[in-house]
Amino acid sequence: MDTKKLINALSKTKLASRYFSNVSTETKNKILENISENLKTYKDKIIKENKKDIFYAEKKHLSSALIDRLRLTDKSIEDMISSLKEIESLPDPVGTVISEWTRPSGIRIQKVRVPIGVICMIYESRPNVTIDSTALCIKSGNAVILRGGSEAINSNRVLVKVIKKALKDAGLSTDLVQFIDSPKREIIYKIIKLDNFIDLVIPRGGEKMIKDIRRHSTVPVLSHGKGLCHTYIDKDADIDMAIKVSYNAKVQRPGVCNAMETLLVHRDIANKVLPELSKMYKRAGVELRGCPQTQKILPFVKKATEKDWSTEYLDLILSIKIVNSTEEAIKHINKYGSGHSEAIITENQKEAEKFIKYVDASAVFHNASTRLHDGGVFGLGSEIGISTQKLHARGTMGLNELTTTKYIVYGTGQIRT
Repeated sequence: MDTKKLINALSKTKLASRYFSNVSTETKNKILENISENLKTYKDKIIKENKKDIFYAEKKHLSSALIDRLRLTDKSIEDMISSLKEIESLPDPVGTVISEWTRPSGIRIQKVRVPIGVICMIYESRPNVTIDSTALCIKSGNAVILRGGSEAINSNRVLVKVIKKALKDAGLSTDLVQFIDSPKREIIYKIIKLDNFIDLVIPRGGEKMIKDIRRHSTVPVLSHGKGLCHTYIDKDADIDMAIKVSYNAKVQRPGVCNAMETLLVHRDIANKVLPELSKMYKRAGVELRGCPQTQKILPFVKKATEKDWSTEYLDLILSIKIVNSTEEAIKHINKYGSGHSEAIITENQKEAEKFIKYVDASAVFHNASTRLHDGGVFGLGSEIGISTQKLHARGTMGLNELTTTKYIVYGTGQIRT
């Protein structure tokens, strides 16, 4: 797609977004219903196209973690449909009055939620993002530009057809959802300069890609860098719980951003939890790397290097460090963590509160797995991403995070003197 065609397409999306920002909740829900029905109708076609992407990914020897994120199944399509239904059931944020007050002059002021406008999603691997992002943008009154990775091109093409049919059947412009059907990376650098047509860029993918977009974009960017997540097992932890949660955080799905990459264990409980936990990790094929104290308890583990503490593996690899206190665990997390998701396992409420208060992250968990940091799990229907920034959204981003605000001022002829 050359620059002229790209600008023409995006100008249509911008124009469509002006009208769409004021459509009724019923209309938006109708689109979501239509997408759900189309996913059921075209399920076999979607899986067939996805298999092409899997074939090429395997041929290129892409990582197992990436292929896992790329794969669509009957279950994953059912999950998309469930997500659509949940988003449909959620309150429409547009028009919500956040606050209201009257000034001595008599003017009445309201601060209300309004759509951001045109949101550009740049993402890799996961074709489900095509559906999830579109659904959240539609329910929050936004138009969306989709630019998925080349490895999912066939899957995304068919999913966009499903979405555009849903828009057309609801009587809406298909320009509301714009698909950039080009695998060339150069087009990304064109898109992120078009701030006349795009209001927000949300990149999801590798750390390098996200850093490049932040560096070159003239459009505001909302994103996270990486998911370097920790679980800290305190000396007062319930051992069975600690083992269960720490195993889940690493093994349940290692190739995602909220999977645990480093396990911190208090020295007083290390001998009790690490031998059993290491057996479970070994059976699951997890490679362990540990500090010198860890190696004394588990002589077979590899030595962890300084680089390991700052590495997001996205794989069945885990670093383990034994610490002397909660304070030391907090210090390690705040030094090496990415501000994504951090967990403490303890029955000591005082230590839990200390951890929650002083760990700098978008989500902090007490006696629960970091894998729970997810829009669907949090009751948001889905998520458009997880932000580790502090403006304007932080953590898992749902409908409210896809709105901005407008002041509405009601007067009776007041003027400034």
